[in-house]
Amino acid sequence: MGPADAIRDLVAPAVTASGLELWDVEVARDVVRVLIDRQGGIDLEALASAASEVVSPLLDSHPELTPSANFSLEVSSPGLERTLRTPDQYRRYIGSEITVKTSTPVAGARRHGGILRSCDEVCIHLAPKDAPDGGEVELRLDQIERARTVLSWGTASGPASRRPGKAPSAPRRAPAATVGSAPDDKDIPS
Repeated sequence: MGPADAIRDLVAPAVTASGLELWDVEVARDVVRVLIDRQGGIDLEALASAASEVVSPLLDSHPELTPSANFSLEVSSPGLERTLRTPDQYRRYIGSEITVKTSTPVAGARRHGGILRSCDEVCIHLAPKDAPDGGEVELRLDQIERARTVLSWGTASGPASRRPGKAPSAPRRAPAATVGSAPDDKDIPS
C-alpha cells in the first residue's frame, strides 16, 4: 500500500461522516492533495471545514503517512474534468466523454478517448468518437494508468458536457482551501 492509499484509508471514514465524499488522494514529494466532493457540488466553506476540522488533525496525528515534516496540505474539489479511479466513479460517468491512457497498448494504442458505455469490477467499455461502425474498446481497469472526464465546451446539454445534475458554469477547479491561520483584519483591504 502506497502513501496515497494509506491516507485515503485514514481520512475516508471521517470525511464520509462529515457528509462529504472523498474523491481521491494524491501525494507528491511535499504535497498531500485531498479531493473532496458532495452531492450537488462542493463550496469553499465545506472545503475549508474539511481541511481544518477533518483532514488536517488526522494527518497531524499520523506523521508517518505524510511525505515529510514540512508538507503542504491542499484540500479542493476534483474539478469538472476529474480523474476516475474506482468502478463506482466510472459508473457515475457512463454516457460521458472520457480520455484514458493505458500502461500497455490496447487495440494498437495507449491513448483512447470516447464515450464511456459501461463499467464492471474488471473493465470499462469505451466507444471511440471516431469509430465508424459504432465499435467499442474494452479496457481492463488494471491496464488503465490514468482516466479523466472531458468537459465539452460549446454544448449546453448532454452527459458529456457536465457533471451529473450540475450545469457547466463553475470554474474547472475550485481554489484549494489553505490550512493555517487567517490573516489579521488589518491585512484585508477595505
